[in-house]
Amino acid sequence: MKRVVVGLSGGVDSSVAAYLLQQQGYEVIGLFMKNWHDDSVTISNECPWLEDSNDALLVAEKLGIPFQTVDLSEEYKEKIVDYMFNEYEKGRTPNPDVLCNREIKFDVFMKIALSLGADYVATGHYCQKNEIEVDGKPVYQLIAGADNNKDQSYFLCQLSQDQLSKSLFPIGALTKPEVREIAAEMDLVTAEKKDSQGLCFIGKVRLPEFLQQKLQPKDGKIVQIDKNDPIYTIEKPTGLSVEEELKFEAQKPAYLPTMGKVVGKHQGAHYFTIGQRKGLNVGGTTDPLFIIATNVETNTIYTGLTSQHPGLFKKALFIEKSEVHWIRTDLALKVGETMEVMARIRYRQPLQKATLHQFEDGMYAYFDEPQSAITEGQFAAWYFYNELVGSGVIS
Repeated sequence: MKRVVVGLSGGVDSSVAAYLLQQQGYEVIGLFMKNWHDDSVTISNECPWLEDSNDALLVAEKLGIPFQTVDLSEEYKEKIVDYMFNEYEKGRTPNPDVLCNREIKFDVFMKIALSLGADYVATGHYCQKNEIEVDGKPVYQLIAGADNNKDQSYFLCQLSQDQLSKSLFPIGALTKPEVREIAAEMDLVTAEKKDSQGLCFIGKVRLPEFLQQKLQPKDGKIVQIDKNDPIYTIEKPTGLSVEEELKFEAQKPAYLPTMGKVVGKHQGAHYFTIGQRKGLNVGGTTDPLFIIATNVETNTIYTGLTSQHPGLFKKALFIEKSEVHWIRTDLALKVGETMEVMARIRYRQPLQKATLHQFEDGMYAYFDEPQSAITEGQFAAWYFYNELVGSGVIS
């Protein structure tokens, strides 16, 4: 009997994952991760982790499996929270969920599980794992979840072969309604529980409020740029190399406050992200305003009317060499090579046709269609059909 440690989160997905593993004959241990309990930084009085750990305990009791709680809040603060503040301060938009999987669930947590004699760690993610052989060695594939509506492979885009080799995703072949049905049949306390929203650790907190604890508010201007501004009709120089052309396509327009009209004030450019529409509190425009750029140096936010504003769209993005990550290391591009893939630049975005170009100092992804709101600090992930093969931080 192989031993599996399940990350029981107190939600329906991990509850059913534990039950299914038990049915498959594994020896199952439930472990709840406590990631955050700095009361000075929660703002809301609700304490979601207490309720969640209690639900996880009830599920473990129902299934008759051992259960314990591990406190990872120190590691969490250092690897996730401090990183987030750091990135926002630089005017980038990090993805804490992707980081949480890479740094906490499949690293710190996995090491604890293995120290308990576990052969595998299992989670309630909607994704699948497959094993193939390449040159006589086992290679692990990360496959999208069967439920298109819930596929969470994107959040695991930074996992390594080593991490995948010790991971199980018991609900990956099921749909969400099927998972809820199993939980109801088993009379699990989490069967009807709503999916958790918001940051994967602080509970019900709005991001700007969370960030305000470290990044002081300071007044700045909101500038509106006209869609017919000459900056959008700059001709591409002729005689460029492929790399120079891609660099031209990936670069951000250099906006100046003098290029548009001031339409409002904000409390700090680092609280906002590209493509954002809510929270600007600017009235009196014919159409909704979208953020097309932020500048944390000058503390300026640039906006444009409608979701079709040219300032939102680009055809290419760049990933620095150190940030290019291959799950399928056997497919990694060498300098000068290209690869046609399907890619996404955020969770739930439909896959887009793109070509990867590997150069000495990094990789460009060039899309067939212009992409809206390519955001620094977020992850681009690329796929072959339904297999996620690599990813990187957009720079």
